[in-house]
Amino acid sequence: MKASLKRQRGITLTRLIVVGLLLVLVVIGAMRILPDVTDYYTILKDAKATARDPDLRNAPAAEVRKAFDRRIQIDSVTDISGSDLDISRDGNGIAIAFAYTKKIRLAPHVSLVIDFEGNTSGAK
Repeated sequence: MKASLKRQRGITLTRLIVVGLLLVLVVIGAMRILPDVTDYYTILKDAKATARDPDLRNAPAAEVRKAFDRRIQIDSVTDISGSDLDISRDGNGIAIAFAYTKKIRLAPHVSLVIDFEGNTSGAK
């Protein structure tokens, strides 16, 4: 009987609970971070679409900012606005760069700060 017990291998109940708790914490963290990461990619998509817009190729910076604001309003993004964009001329078109910081509250007294930045280099 003792020989068969020594050969048995597996996870103990304590390890199962610890691994389960860690997994739950990772999932909760991901659920809190994912919407902000999704917003970043939406902002990047809108910036690239604005930079590719042929009607804005020779437009002043104020017009480009307004066009970007319209795009992010449609996508319900509130983390950034057209006034936060760095707009420059890039050959025949425009280049847009942006950067912003997002503080994500994970738990009481625990936050995660992420610095998001992007540009439209290669958006053509």
